Amino acid sequence: MNRIICLLFITLFFCSCSKSVYLFSSFHEPANEGLRLLYSHDGYKWTDLNHTYLKPEIGNQKVMRDPSIAQGKDGTFHLVWTSSWKDDKGFGYASSNDLIHWSAEQFIPVMEHEPTTVNVWAPELFYDYKADQFVIIWASTIPNRFERGIEDEKNNHRMYYTTTKDFKTFAPTKLFLDPKFSVIDAVIVKRKAADYVLVLKDNTRPERNLKVAFGNSATGPFTNVSEPFTKKFTEGPSVAKVGNNWLIYFDSYQDKKYGAVKTADFKTFTDVSTQTSIPEGHKHGTIFKVKKRVLKALLK
Repeated sequence: MNRIICLLFITLFFCSCSKSVYLFSSFHEPANEGLRLLYSHDGYKWTDLNHTYLKPEIGNQKVMRDPSIAQGKDGTFHLVWTSSWKDDKGFGYASSNDLIHWSAEQFIPVMEHEPTTVNVWAPELFYDYKADQFVIIWASTIPNRFERGIEDEKNNHRMYYTTTKDFKTFAPTKLFLDPKFSVIDAVIVKRKAADYVLVLKDNTRPERNLKVAFGNSATGPFTNVSEPFTKKFTEGPSVAKVGNNWLIYFDSYQDKKYGAVKTADFKTFTDVSTQTSIPEGHKHGTIFKVKKRVLKALLK
């Protein structure tokens, strides 16, 4: 009996050690300090590691906004970020094996072929395991290119994308989403094979809230844009799978606080903001999972 109890204890110990934890990439305004990270064991309560891991050194303004991190099959972490509010024709990139030691920063000029591009905002990484490639999406404004409603021409965004397997060679930039309104801050979510959701911000003056669209592949097309599931003045969605539900975090910037909703089907959304805890100062990033040993090293 003692031997069985001992074996059970060892099994439980190693199972608990092999579990993953959530990390949330982050930055603080005015975005010149660099990459920050939050962690959570349950996806609801977050703690700031209270350290900057990579100081921005490239781009017109040398800032790091909207840091997005995704891990490839080989375990390498890849990071992209907004390097300037305007005038940059690309975004920042770096990689790491442990989230502590980072490669030299690079500038990826994904919109250099469009000379009138105003900005490149909030690049978001999505790793497509089946195709073994990364999909990178971002928002840019090209004046006088699309219908704009009441938007100023320099604030009339559409989503673009490229793909890469090695972050050395990139596919030609293509239009990713034109929902017939100004759109920014989009996040790709895979529910199952050939079933994808896009969480996005309708950035038009009447709206400025979050919606979802649906597609059959990571590169779209995404259609059937929903009604908003957040109030106005919300942006920067970040999505995490927690149990059988999805949590969508967002910046309620007029209220100067973070909110969250829970959904099982991306059709019905329940506000769970009172159940979550986000450290003060946290801004738009990406939620991803890592082994506990990664967090242990970060805590050191």
